[in-house]
Amino acid sequence: MPLSSHRDFEAALSFAASSVEHTMDRLLPKGDSDEARVFEAMRYSSLGGGKRLRAFFVLGGATLFKVAPLSALRTASAIEFLHAYSLIHDDLPAMDDDDLRRGKPSCHRQFDEATAILAGDALQALSFEVLAHEDTHGDATVRAHLVAELARAAGARGMVGGQMLDLLAESRGGEMSIGAITRLQRLKTGALISFSCTSGAILGKASEQLRGALSAYAHDLGLAFQIVDDLLDVEGSAAEIGKTPGKDAAAGKATFVSILGQERARAQAELLARQAAVHLEPFGAAADLLKQAANFVVARRT
Repeated sequence: MPLSSHRDFEAALSFAASSVEHTMDRLLPKGDSDEARVFEAMRYSSLGGGKRLRAFFVLGGATLFKVAPLSALRTASAIEFLHAYSLIHDDLPAMDDDDLRRGKPSCHRQFDEATAILAGDALQALSFEVLAHEDTHGDATVRAHLVAELARAAGARGMVGGQMLDLLAESRGGEMSIGAITRLQRLKTGALISFSCTSGAILGKASEQLRGALSAYAHDLGLAFQIVDDLLDVEGSAAEIGKTPGKDAAAGKATFVSILGQERARAQAELLARQAAVHLEPFGAAADLLKQAANFVVARRT
């Protein structure tokens, strides 16, 4: 049953998560060789948790261009591997220093810091290995395009650059402007969401116009996602969000909520979700699940 056969978002998200989880399990290394400890840490940190929203965006975008299911699932797995690597490193004592992730001990607490760093490194490498394999797409040019776009989204002008800005934000306390925070989150969170939303268009060799529509959708959705994350850090519990709440405020870090206040931040997230849905108009009813995803992003409690 393809994702496009679902009409209810929650059912579609669950289907996407289980399908991608199965593919990830097959792609991850396993065995009892001397390096098995890093295999275990990779599997611990990437399987059995998370909403798989990024994977859903890959699959949802791929359905718009009738991409082969295997191509979409491998690409979705690659982004989830890279996302898992980023979470492992984000939780390290040198970064956000968090003991919880997805409701269980973070990788460096379950294993040790050295193993966590190696597991993150290996997951990052695996994401590109998966994209570069011919099973992901028969056209080598498409595979190279995917690799280049994910590298750009993950690197110094993307997620890593955003993480650097996030570390600087702690040292600057609450002095950052709303524009600076928006740029930080566009890099740290938005770049990978953008890749997730547009990779289906790359796989389907879509026109620049249609890829641009998905990129605009991702831009607004990514900001809405981060605003809600900031709200959950203030309003949520560890049981709900699966990580330690209140850390931004404790660190004196400027966020969308600290600048706008909870009410205005919530209103801004809802406005961005509505704008995101408008960008999908060129796709008509075929993009209904992606429109529902925008609503889910602002309504979620995890």
